[in-house]
Amino acid sequence: MKPTDRGPRTALALAGGGPLGAIYEIGTLMALSEALDGFDFNELDAYVGVSAGGFIAAGLANGLSPAYMYRMFIDSESAEVPFDPEMLLKPAFGEYSQRAATVPALLLESLREYMRSPLSRDLTASFQRLSQAIPTGIFNNAGINDFLSRLFALPGLTNDFRQLKRRLYLVATDLDSGASVAFGSAGHDHVPIATAIQASSALPGLFPPVEIDGHWFVDGALKKTLHASVALKAGARLVICINPLVPFDAMHASHEKHLRRRKLIDGGLPVVLAQTFRAIIHSRMEAGLAKYDIQYKDADVILFEPSRDDADMFFTNMFSYADRKRLSEQAYRKTREELLRRYDELAPKLARHGVTINRAALADPHRSLARRMGQLKRRRAGSMGLTALRLSDTLDDLARAIKRLQPRHAV
Repeated sequence: MKPTDRGPRTALALAGGGPLGAIYEIGTLMALSEALDGFDFNELDAYVGVSAGGFIAAGLANGLSPAYMYRMFIDSESAEVPFDPEMLLKPAFGEYSQRAATVPALLLESLREYMRSPLSRDLTASFQRLSQAIPTGIFNNAGINDFLSRLFALPGLTNDFRQLKRRLYLVATDLDSGASVAFGSAGHDHVPIATAIQASSALPGLFPPVEIDGHWFVDGALKKTLHASVALKAGARLVICINPLVPFDAMHASHEKHLRRRKLIDGGLPVVLAQTFRAIIHSRMEAGLAKYDIQYKDADVILFEPSRDDADMFFTNMFSYADRKRLSEQAYRKTREELLRRYDELAPKLARHGVTINRAALADPHRSLARRMGQLKRRRAGSMGLTALRLSDTLDDLARAIKRLQPRHAV
C-alpha cells in the first residue's frame, strides 16, 4: 500500500518568500536532512507549498533531493535546468498592451457619463473607470511555467499531480471569491503542477493573476502563510514547517551586531512594502499555529524560520551568486544551531514519530554547506544526467545512514 493510500502521517509545509525564500528553505532543508534520522525529505507522505515554497515542495515530491535543488537555484551552473532569477523580471508587455487597448473605450464611456449631467457629476468620479486600464502586474510570470515545464519533463519527473507517488498540494487564492484552492486535491489535480505553482506565486501587483478553468488565481499567501492545515486535515501527525518571511528588526540587528542602525524608510517603497507584508503574514501565521495546538492536539507542528535580525534574509541580492551562497550557508548554519538549542523541546516530539536528532552531526564544528556540496560535486565528477546525480545523492545518503548506525558517543 502506498503511504498516500492510508492518509499522510508525515508532511512538509513550505511558505513563500520569493527567490530568497526558496534559497533559505534549501539551506534549512540541507541542515535538517543531515540532522534528522528517520525523516527522508523525498519520502514524506504529503507536501504543501505556497508561492516560492511550491517550487521546493514540487521538487521534493518529484524525488529531487535538497542537494539537487541547491545546484538548480544557487549553484545554477551545475544544474541541467538552471534557475535564472532574471526570468522573473521580464515586463508583462502582453498585459500592458491589453490594458492600453481598453483606454479609448473607457475614456469615451467616462466622457459620456460626465456630459449627461456635467453640473451635478464629479469629474474625478466620472473618469474613475479609467483605473481599469492599469495593468494587474508589472512582470510576466509565464517564465515560471516555462521553466518548471522543462524541469518536470526530465526523465523520471512528472508535471501531473496524479502521477506522483506522494501527495502534493499547491495553494493559490481564487481572486473572485477569496477562497483558498489546494491544487493537487480531489477535483483540482488535473491542473499541471507548473501552472499551479505559477498561480500560487502570482503576487498581486507584481505578477498578473493566472487563469485556470475560467477562474483567476493569485498568491496563496493572501489567505494563510503556510497552509499546514491542508496536511493536518488530511491526517498528518508530524508537520515540519519552514517560513522564510519574518519582519526585520533593524534596531535589534544594529545592537546585536554593532552595526550602524538601518532606516528601512531609506530603502524606498519596495522595502516599506516588503516589511509591511512580512509583518502582516507573520502575525497571521502565529495566530494559525496557536489554533493548530487546539484543533490538532494529537499532531506535532514544528516551525523553522530566520531570526528577525537577519539582515541577509532581508537585503540579499538574489542576482548575486556569492550572496545566494552566503544566504543558504547562513540558513544551514542557523538551523543546525537551532536544533541544538531546541533539542530538549524537539527530541520528544520527533521521537513520537520515529525521528531522532543526530547530535553528533550537529556538534561537528567542521560541517558547512559549502563543504558538503563540494564533497557531492567531487563524487559526481565525470557523471552525467539526472539519474547519475540521483544515484550519487542516494549513495551519499546510504553512507551517512550506515555511519549513523555505528555506535557513537553521546554529546
